[in-house]
Amino acid sequence: MKNKPEHENTETASLSSPPKETVTLHINGEAKQLEVEPWTSLLDLLRDHLNLTGTKKGCDHGQCGACTVLVDGKRINSCLTLAVMKDGTKITTIEGLAKDGELHPVQQAFIDHDAFQCGYCTPGQICSTIGLINEGKAKTLDDIRDLMSGNVCRCGAYTNIVKVVQEALERSQQR
Repeated sequence: MKNKPEHENTETASLSSPPKETVTLHINGEAKQLEVEPWTSLLDLLRDHLNLTGTKKGCDHGQCGACTVLVDGKRINSCLTLAVMKDGTKITTIEGLAKDGELHPVQQAFIDHDAFQCGYCTPGQICSTIGLINEGKAKTLDDIRDLMSGNVCRCGAYTNIVKVVQEALERSQQR
């Protein structure tokens, strides 16, 4: 085995990784304190560090919406968000929507209206629907289509997804 020249060893030693950062996230109602690399996306933290695999990795470029989660009630693409940027926030994933064995009304509506086929995009669609309702901007079917356009369904279940969003929006306005 050959010895490496001395200059290679010192160069390698000076290229160490930056230190991990400590973040506290309130995920699905539970506080989690984690040590993460500063470049870890929220999506990777959820899936790889916490085994919350309901949030899907689709394009990893913020173009498909499969990774949509709620942060402080607002929908975001978790693949475009660094975990360290969300220190102290309240994060809700698809796993955190059901309460006491009861599906969230939007989850139930997706089942009732057969608003999914393969189901890959469904967690992101559901979180996006809840976020859309929280935003309070959608008033018409065109608004719904426009505001849900960041969530792609490769199977083409859009007609039923729009029905779900419309029904959920109407229910939320009656409360």
